[in-house]
Amino acid sequence: MTRMSQNLLGGPPPTELPDNVPAREALESGVDPFEVAARHPDHPGAWAELADRAFAKGDVIDSYAFARTGYHRGLDQLRRAGWKGQGPVPWEHGPNRGFLRALHALGRAAAAIGEDAEAERCRAFLKDSSPTAAEVLSG
Repeated sequence: MTRMSQNLLGGPPPTELPDNVPAREALESGVDPFEVAARHPDHPGAWAELADRAFAKGDVIDSYAFARTGYHRGLDQLRRAGWKGQGPVPWEHGPNRGFLRALHALGRAAAAIGEDAEAERCRAFLKDSSPTAAEVLSG
């Protein structure tokens, strides 16, 4: 019996971002995310961390700016990985988490400043990309 890896739903395959090992390891070891973002400006995880920290301090505009940077850096990487503007971006694949966290942070900051249409777009995009991420990050 052969096992087939076929998408029975007919949608695009999941997109998995490459692992930026130096940036990930720096963040995991406690290097300041400002330093990580300066050394690895293409790493969405560093920007997502900066967005979360700014939001926690009440610096919503800073959080919005950091999140938007991480979101756009992640979109660039998704496109290079073959993403065509839709389809799953699984939370279960660790390197995708920076982008998904930045997307969530962008929606959260947008909601905080009353940019309701952007907040809703981000919420829907997150849920469509990864229902698991939407649950984990919103819960």
